[in-house]
Amino acid sequence: MAPPRPSLVLPIVLIVLVIAGAGVGTGLLYEYNHPKSGTPLPTVQIGDNITVNYIGEFGAGPQQGRVFDTSFYSVATNNVSYPKSLEFAYRGSASQYTPLAVHVGPSGSYTIGSLSFGTVVPGFWQGLLGLSVNHTTAITFPSSEGYGPVISACTVVRPLVTNLPVFLPLTLAAFQKSYPNVNATAGVVFTDPAYGWTDVVFSANATAVVVENMPPIGWHVPGVGWADVVTGVSSTSITLTNELTTSNAGLVLGHSNSTVCGSTRFIVTGVDPAAGTYTVQYDYSSSGGSVNAELQGATFTFIVTVVKIY
Repeated sequence: MAPPRPSLVLPIVLIVLVIAGAGVGTGLLYEYNHPKSGTPLPTVQIGDNITVNYIGEFGAGPQQGRVFDTSFYSVATNNVSYPKSLEFAYRGSASQYTPLAVHVGPSGSYTIGSLSFGTVVPGFWQGLLGLSVNHTTAITFPSSEGYGPVISACTVVRPLVTNLPVFLPLTLAAFQKSYPNVNATAGVVFTDPAYGWTDVVFSANATAVVVENMPPIGWHVPGVGWADVVTGVSSTSITLTNELTTSNAGLVLGHSNSTVCGSTRFIVTGVDPAAGTYTVQYDYSSSGGSVNAELQGATFTFIVTVVKIY
């Protein structure tokens, strides 16, 4: 009797199982690496109303990298990691810092619930287009897409050295306006409100007053944002020397007694020792709106995160 042949059924079954298993594994691997496409996330489009968190910085110039505005309380209160610009305005408590409600587009104003969505500068809303919720990015844009160019009417050139009179004649009305709460009586001594040195009423009558300015040599005028020093005094004239240098340009905030462009606040934007002058740029303020001096003609970088699309 011939020996029985070995059965081929079991090996064939095993081969089939191995091949089938390999096929399943390959399929699972493919599905893992190529997941099925789901519903795409909504993105910001023109006409949307959204809320967004942001950190606004200067993108160029002497204040590059300084924060001028933010929606984050943690950023507003951290001056080490986030140095602030000259005109940064701290709002107060954490409750004052919330995501900004923005209408995406060149115009429009909408109210949804308790939120009022308004327009922002073009470079800001244009940089939000195509972003999805929780997407953070940096957008940079020039002044033409931001707060506009430098306002020439708000620019003033001043001398680095000025001469003031020792004796200042005034009408009684002008005296009372310049020196409120000071008696127009000869011999009255008081502190000059603009320069901080000692003044005296030299003479006075019913219609006119003469004020004598009495600064010492070396007197530093307080509160102007830089060093104004009395460098000379004669019987008739006071020499006041401004110690600004070219390195101060764009980095000094000052105030004046006179109003320009509806404001008394300005930034020193240029110093020219050869010409003996310095240039200041005033904030612009009117019933139609306002623009801080540092924002005029500036390039901006905003770090933005879309919070919600309505």
